[in-house]
Amino acid sequence: MISNWLSAALARRNIHYGWAMVGVTFLTALISAGTVGAPGVFIVPLQKEFGWSTAEISSALSIRFILFGLMAPFAAALLNRYGLRNVTLTSLLVVASGLVASLFMTQIWQLVLLWGVVIGLGTGMTALVLGATIAARWFSARRGLVVGILTASVATGQLVFLPLLASLTESLGWRTALVLICVMLAVAASAVLLVMRDRPGDLRLRPFGDEGTGPLPAPPPNTAPIAAAAFGALRDAAKTKVYWILFATFFICGASTNGLVQVHLIPMCLDFGIPQVQAAGLLAAMGIFDFVGTIASGWLSDRYDNRWLLFWYYGLRGLSLLFLPFTDFSFYALSLFAMFYGLDWIATVPPTVRLAAQKFGPERANLVFGWIFAGHQLGAGVAAFGAGLSRTVLESYLPAFFVAGALCVVAALIILAIARPVKVAAAA
Repeated sequence: MISNWLSAALARRNIHYGWAMVGVTFLTALISAGTVGAPGVFIVPLQKEFGWSTAEISSALSIRFILFGLMAPFAAALLNRYGLRNVTLTSLLVVASGLVASLFMTQIWQLVLLWGVVIGLGTGMTALVLGATIAARWFSARRGLVVGILTASVATGQLVFLPLLASLTESLGWRTALVLICVMLAVAASAVLLVMRDRPGDLRLRPFGDEGTGPLPAPPPNTAPIAAAAFGALRDAAKTKVYWILFATFFICGASTNGLVQVHLIPMCLDFGIPQVQAAGLLAAMGIFDFVGTIASGWLSDRYDNRWLLFWYYGLRGLSLLFLPFTDFSFYALSLFAMFYGLDWIATVPPTVRLAAQKFGPERANLVFGWIFAGHQLGAGVAAFGAGLSRTVLESYLPAFFVAGALCVVAALIILAIARPVKVAAAA
């Protein structure tokens, strides 16, 4: 198999196969996230072709965000039950099928079904939980850095493809851009099939940083019902204050990033006379700064109090969102916003993952984080629809940015309610 050959080749260079897992997961998350971010480019072309309102299109995107989040805790259970490669390949197949079918849609209910339900469920089968699982299974050391790298791929993928997709949409139509996304998904599926393995023991390895001898034995087959595992983790976590604080702050995180800026920044820039390709380039610049900021956040989360890191992340993000409506939307002002906001786009994930692991233990961390991430996507869904409604009813996106900025300030304050001496829970 390709994975055995690659493992031997990497071993000769003293490189652990875990880094190949990071590479293939990074590529997959990058392309999958580009699929999630692409509809922001298509809002205006869909309005022109079909006459759908911003609120109608936003309702489909809102459903996608919510299902993407609600699938996260079940994604963790699916990964534990059926393996990383099988679940990831199924996820890519479902998403690609939904996109291919959407090439022929003509009614708003078809947009809701395909871009809302099908793509929401498909992307939610892995969500951010895949990266957290890779870090936990394949790494005993540098887990924070790995989570940072894989989290950065998610947010960056939502942004870096946008200039290319915007250019294709403007010159050749939105269907051509959609075909390109399908081709990229096929590339990602091929890489997963050839490289991804479930556990280090599959290749007779131990996790990176584990100094033990001999491969770890395979765990017993997981026959627990998917729903029982997911809801059991929620039942226990919901009894704690830490869970609700992390859920609430991550709800605000989703409302102030994916649901607002990712979906509505491009059409808002068009309201101010900024061309679509230039607006997409602004989001791409955010993606570049986000890549740096999120990896740095992973490094910092291994070394500093995660509560205070989140305090500064949410506080500075809130100030940047409150600042944007007061600018003149010039190139200088938007560039400053892109740099400042981009560094903070999804830097909140590594500290949130670590706080969840500290409180709930390594065995249940991915399940509990799945429910916390569900809060993130619920916030994204509310913001995606709310901002679209604001544009339709009030003819302006600015009220949505004011509300999101204020909520970030609230998140910065309530995160400090988590007690500092968080003890690591015993493994279940």
